[in-house]
Amino acid sequence: MRDAWLTHGLCAHPSDRTTAESAVAQLYRQSKSREPEFVWVPSPSAGSSLIAAEGLAMPMSLEGNGIHGATAGIATMLSESRKRMDARIKRRISDWPNERRAVETARVKPPADAARVGISPDRIIRATVWDSLHTTLFDGVAAAIRTLLPPAVLGVTWYGQQEAHRVAYYDTYRRLGLAKFHSHDGALLDANIALTCATGWWWAFDGVCVMAERPTTLHSEPIPGRVHNEHRLHHSGSPALEFQDGDAVFVLHGTIVPDWVVHDPTAERIARERNVEIRRCAIERIGWDTYIDTADLALVDHADDPGNAGCTLRLYATPDGWGRTGRILLAINGSPERDGRRRQYGLHVPTWISSALDAAGWTYGLGGADYARLVRRT
Repeated sequence: MRDAWLTHGLCAHPSDRTTAESAVAQLYRQSKSREPEFVWVPSPSAGSSLIAAEGLAMPMSLEGNGIHGATAGIATMLSESRKRMDARIKRRISDWPNERRAVETARVKPPADAARVGISPDRIIRATVWDSLHTTLFDGVAAAIRTLLPPAVLGVTWYGQQEAHRVAYYDTYRRLGLAKFHSHDGALLDANIALTCATGWWWAFDGVCVMAERPTTLHSEPIPGRVHNEHRLHHSGSPALEFQDGDAVFVLHGTIVPDWVVHDPTAERIARERNVEIRRCAIERIGWDTYIDTADLALVDHADDPGNAGCTLRLYATPDGWGRTGRILLAINGSPERDGRRRQYGLHVPTWISSALDAAGWTYGLGGADYARLVRRT
């Protein structure tokens, strides 16, 4: 069930406009708002620009008995519905054994393994469905899309397919018969299921609803070490995320980067880059050995890595222009990656360290002499 929702959340096919409009119209009706005219745009940033240009977003006002307007009406209706469904779910949660360790156990164990050690279904569903999809879609894809948007406009943004974690969570409880929701909440859930499966971002205003098309390209990869099929955006040669109007985001293993990191990383550009993660991606893109040669880094010290047989620790002076004092320890990972290769990586260490062994020990909170006694590191 989680994987089916993940597929919807990562979908890069054209929107099902008929289904999406029907679902949104239902939300307008149930919130007692007049059904809107639908305006489709090629991307979320195009939608945000249209809203600003047309002055569609107005401050939500408090008058009489509460907040008025389609935006506030739908937002309030959905929020109250979620509270009622959460209350129904909470009723079934009892003093399940081992609840104190349940949250962390459910995060790190596959569902069947968590169940075998006494973790409650509720903790398992939370980790397997809500948390997993939230990581992939909301923290990952939606966060990347937000980097494309112009300054924020007033109003509420609904993320459509990237809000699948909420919809999937309640849908899972209902489909498994673990919670029974009020008919009104069930109808709202059905509308949100249809909408989340049909399209991407949307904005509701009085008389008009702005609907954004889904991306035309979306590339992702499983996050290493995770057990609930969490994904992160990634493509090594082109945008990981792109819309039909050309809006695009380059992402390397979950890190959002400028296009030059993918297309033309150079030592000069790396020296000018102030973001540490972007700089790291650019260096790994061309390879540490190549970067060290082209940037002409000065070698301070080197030594055999005692915990990593056959590998060498190298300590370099920080390049000019990095805007950060210190030195760089170049090391090789003690454990192979999924593809069997050992990753070479650079670590910042303080300027006062002049020994490669001391630098390696400092990263573990040890002195160089203690690090030298290691049998193996991972």
